[in-house]
Amino acid sequence: MRFLFRPPADDAAGLLSLPWELPLEEWPADLLLDVAERGISRHPVRFVSAEGRVHALKEIAEPLARHEYALLGEFEAEGLPAVSVLGICVDRPGGLPAVLVTRYLEYSMSYRYLFSSPRADHSAQQLIDTLVELLVRLHLAGVFWGDCSLSNTLFRPDAGSFSAYLVDAETVERHPHLTRGQRTHDVDLARERVRAELLDLRTGGLLPSGIDPGELAERLPERYEALWEAVTREEVFHPAEQDVRLAERLRELDALGFGVGQLELVTSEEATRLRVETRVAEPDQYRHELARLTGLMTQENQARRLLDDVHGFRACLEQRDGAAVRDTVAGHRWLAEVYQPVVDSVPAELAGRLEPAEVFHEVLEHRWYLSEREGVDVGTAAAAKSYVATVLPRTPEPSAPSTATAASV
Repeated sequence: MRFLFRPPADDAAGLLSLPWELPLEEWPADLLLDVAERGISRHPVRFVSAEGRVHALKEIAEPLARHEYALLGEFEAEGLPAVSVLGICVDRPGGLPAVLVTRYLEYSMSYRYLFSSPRADHSAQQLIDTLVELLVRLHLAGVFWGDCSLSNTLFRPDAGSFSAYLVDAETVERHPHLTRGQRTHDVDLARERVRAELLDLRTGGLLPSGIDPGELAERLPERYEALWEAVTREEVFHPAEQDVRLAERLRELDALGFGVGQLELVTSEEATRLRVETRVAEPDQYRHELARLTGLMTQENQARRLLDDVHGFRACLEQRDGAAVRDTVAGHRWLAEVYQPVVDSVPAELAGRLEPAEVFHEVLEHRWYLSEREGVDVGTAAAAKSYVATVLPRTPEPSAPSTATAASV
């Protein structure tokens, strides 16, 4: 047998003692982790724990394993939203297929899990829109997915919305640029797969009432075209409007969650043409700023929401003290005096249901709700107490595997 691991591979050593000489379907149950409501796969998939990390193992033909291994490595290096690949095991005894090893995406959820949770009544269109955004990001990077579906995507809560990550890259093709025909074909495939998945959910009684699988799937191409046009269109305007229109275009892209690479302005006496090279990596402006101020690493929407609270906290400090407060000082005080007490208020039996940053975001939302009801600002501490008592207990257990109930290798 041979193992190929991508650096850094600190968590790879614990995997070497696994029974690679056996088909995945024959591995002892005490080595495996159970993942509730995980996505459907056409290949054997198992989950294990090693060095404190959870890994997904997929048994596939060696050419497909090497193809996916290389592509996922490229995606990670470029910042594309996809699962992180650790390595592959090839040349297994008895001609067994190869095994692709990826790191489990923490706090991620399958679409089946989301639809079976109490929050499913407002997540259907959100999930489709998030899948569309993922597809646009991949297409901008010259990635033809070929199997875009809800099953091949993982979703993470992100301050009231979701972030989507590609899981399966077996059918992916990489090109310098995609033609319109390639993009249209990929979108058509996505529409048909999503329709079938939603019909399956309805058959299983998991689709919320009032949702038509066919109608929801038919909206996918329309939403894709709208987002693609929004992030790729060329602007034409009078030279005198150049500064204003450029600023408007950048704000629009930022609001959509897309960054900006190269800008190209082609000017003449009659008109200015603006072409924007849209950055396809996950946006990180707010994440970096929050990390600079507080040291917290979150998702982008979460960071945007938390930064608003940091700025409000800083303004209150300056108003109270009558003096300017450095942003880093305000950030560290906010972390110690506001954020951490909220996170620490979550009892052990409820910890881990949501990311700490997502908990804080929901506490802020709960604070707004309570304040509207009471007609007065109830404050973050009171909101946190109420949230932990009344809202968080109704949040389903995470679908991520628990290492506490299974043996580590």
